[in-house]
Amino acid sequence: MLNEELCFLSATEQSKLIRAKSISAQELIRAHLDQIEKYNPVLNAIVTLTADSAMAEAHAADKAQEKGDKLGVLHGLPVAHKDLFLTKGVRTTFGSLAYKDFVPDMNSLPVERLKKAGGISLGKTNTPEFGAGSQTFNAVFGSTPNPYDLTKTCGGSSGGGAVALASGMVAIADGTDLGGSLRNPASFCNLVGIRPSVGRVPSWPESLGWYPFSVPGPMARTVQDVALAMAAMSGPDDRSPIALEAPGEIFLNPLARSFKGCKIAFSANLGGLPVEPEVAKVVESTRAVFQELGCEVINDEPDISEADEIFMLWRAWRTELRITPLLKDHRALLKDTVIWNAEQGLSITGPQLVRAEAKRTELYHRMREFFNKYEFLVLPVSQVAPFPIDQEYPQEINGVKMKTYIDWQKSAYHISALGNPAISVPAGFTNTNLPVGIQIVGRHRDDFGILQLAYAFEQLTHFAQRKPPMCIT
Repeated sequence: MLNEELCFLSATEQSKLIRAKSISAQELIRAHLDQIEKYNPVLNAIVTLTADSAMAEAHAADKAQEKGDKLGVLHGLPVAHKDLFLTKGVRTTFGSLAYKDFVPDMNSLPVERLKKAGGISLGKTNTPEFGAGSQTFNAVFGSTPNPYDLTKTCGGSSGGGAVALASGMVAIADGTDLGGSLRNPASFCNLVGIRPSVGRVPSWPESLGWYPFSVPGPMARTVQDVALAMAAMSGPDDRSPIALEAPGEIFLNPLARSFKGCKIAFSANLGGLPVEPEVAKVVESTRAVFQELGCEVINDEPDISEADEIFMLWRAWRTELRITPLLKDHRALLKDTVIWNAEQGLSITGPQLVRAEAKRTELYHRMREFFNKYEFLVLPVSQVAPFPIDQEYPQEINGVKMKTYIDWQKSAYHISALGNPAISVPAGFTNTNLPVGIQIVGRHRDDFGILQLAYAFEQLTHFAQRKPPMCIT
């Protein structure tokens, strides 16, 4: 098998080869390092490479297997970490010039979990400054293009991880999702990205231990691989006060199930959001797939009219907490949109947040009642297809002006405000061969359920098997 073929096998298939001793961890990591050498100079996905330590870890992994040690679920698999996560002894910049030389002395909990599960880190992946915005560029490392069209963006903010996956540089990538940062780049790069339930994948260190919007999670090339990563990353931890008690092993259960008679609410635009015609066409085409699975597909959508206000208030408040301390000494190093969001947060009052929380509670109960009628909600991941890489964000959609740098992502961040788990799965391509994903939202804490439906959809469609043109040899 050629190295590039090996790199494009699913993580699950790579794991089987290692466990059968058909390949060694060292051979697998070497193949991926060669893939990085080949494609990363063009794609700029992995911004800090840890090749030497990766090979050393692979050697140790092979020795452990020879001795008969118990192997983790990700044993020997190449992974990479978003440059927002702390990595002990490895530069962590947050995509900001203010931290361009920062080297932490500890790992973030998601990194710790992937390593404990046997994942071998190949380095850090690119992200917009502080993860702000769904377009991956920053003043430290520059832009990361879309491997399906180098003139287009890969999305974000977990864009570097998405591109590393799509081009076969890693088998699994971690990321974060506040307003769509795992779902959007997955949609733009023909991948699977899950926004887990709040607390499903615990986060630490965290200045806001009870913060209900930003969640860590994985991306991969297949639904089964995402489930594998969820098995490694999920589970309780007393360092996170909102960590769910269910063990990660639940995600190792079989994903196959019957969907005959399953009721799905299908929304083309989530209450009238503007959606590009090419995206709308792909989304509409998925209706037949769900029907073929046996689902009862009904045009319906919940009333989430307060979602925008709730999300924007909490986002601004969190940004203010993170960024305001930097404004005095590092303002000139920060991008305008980050400063704008932080200054928005400065003007928020306590009563505003309390009322937003009351509205969020009302929204939870409306969603609970909605999901008593339906098991899933299906809608677009993003309202646009990948746009030019030199454009910070879409200025308008179908003639509707976008007021802020994230307005074009309401189809994703309105879902974030609900707290329900959501997954992006490849759904097709535009007329210009750009990937488009479909978003599946599940009931409260039903992360496994959305993986099951995404898996069934994937088995019928096989869109994820289509490689970027630059990787077809």
